Amino acid sequence: MLGKRRKKLKLLSDTITNNGKAVVEVKSENLELQSWADLPAELLELVLSRLVLADNIRASSVCKRWHSVARAVRVVNQSPWLMYFPRFGNCYEFYDPVLRKTHSLELPELNGSRVCYTKDSWLLLYRPRTHRVFFFNPFTRELIKLPRFEMTYQIVAFSCAPTSPGCVLFTVKHVSPTVVAISTCYPGATEWTTVNYQNRLPFVSSIWNKLVFCNGLFYCLSLTGWLGVFDPVECTWSVLAVPPPKCPENFFAKNWWKGKFMTEHEGDIIVIYTCCSENPIIFKLDKTLMKWEEMTTLDGVTLFASFLSSHSRTDLIGVMRNSVYFSKVRFYGKRCISFSLDEYRYYPRKQCHDWGEQDPFENIWIEPPKDFSA
Repeated sequence: MLGKRRKKLKLLSDTITNNGKAVVEVKSENLELQSWADLPAELLELVLSRLVLADNIRASSVCKRWHSVARAVRVVNQSPWLMYFPRFGNCYEFYDPVLRKTHSLELPELNGSRVCYTKDSWLLLYRPRTHRVFFFNPFTRELIKLPRFEMTYQIVAFSCAPTSPGCVLFTVKHVSPTVVAISTCYPGATEWTTVNYQNRLPFVSSIWNKLVFCNGLFYCLSLTGWLGVFDPVECTWSVLAVPPPKCPENFFAKNWWKGKFMTEHEGDIIVIYTCCSENPIIFKLDKTLMKWEEMTTLDGVTLFASFLSSHSRTDLIGVMRNSVYFSKVRFYGKRCISFSLDEYRYYPRKQCHDWGEQDPFENIWIEPPKDFSA
């Protein structure tokens, strides 16, 4: 009897042991079958949200689930919009080059004015009849008046949003080849300050000049490619001893002075030279060697070029990177003319444009609001 009980206990023990092994084997098998695609949703979102854009895009190619989560948490920089100034009426159109969609706004506040510059979603405008200069944000409808000032052919820019304490306005025009008149102002001022400065090198200005604010300085490209620099803190002006960018002779044919654009990116001064029969040439100022260097790549940066104000962006959607987007839309408002440095060609094809045909005050790139529907 005792022997039978021992035999039954041994059989029960073996059964429990075998079942335990089976459970362990099943768990082990399940672990082996699991993959990165089986990560909990919360953990996957946390991981992917910490990736930079390039790594986020790579991660999205792992599987459909990762693709969905990566797109949901992807942070993509916002592209500027192209704002059109109508010849008649108060309806202003804003073209989004990412979605290829046009928005419209009624802005009667801008009636009788022309655009001068744009930065941080703010427009700087001028009314020729009254010499009124003012800031206007078309998305918030804020308006900031400035002292009256007569603008003829000089160009003008400002350093940052007029709601910021360090905002400075700057305008320059040549009095003679060796003398320029520089005028400055700021929000809240009662008048403009104008001072004449001597040049060591010839500097001829017009509305076709290009002007940017970078690292606390205003940089201005003259008609012939010389670079003037103004320090608004020290109130100093100089023309750099940097020879103009070298271009083929056909770049200096009809309307050669109009097809130039300038912007800045992370402290670098960048100029774009265009020709109606050639691909554009892009130069960057080497501040150490004090010379212009031709760029064969923008390293993923996207440039947005318009006559009176140009911009640069990083982390845009893939097809827009390493390209220049110009202020001209083709195919019934469906596509911007752009030039890809990867493919080294225009999109759409054969879209070399004679910029002398375009009115400089027709449109301008402007930073849009994060939520336009609001």
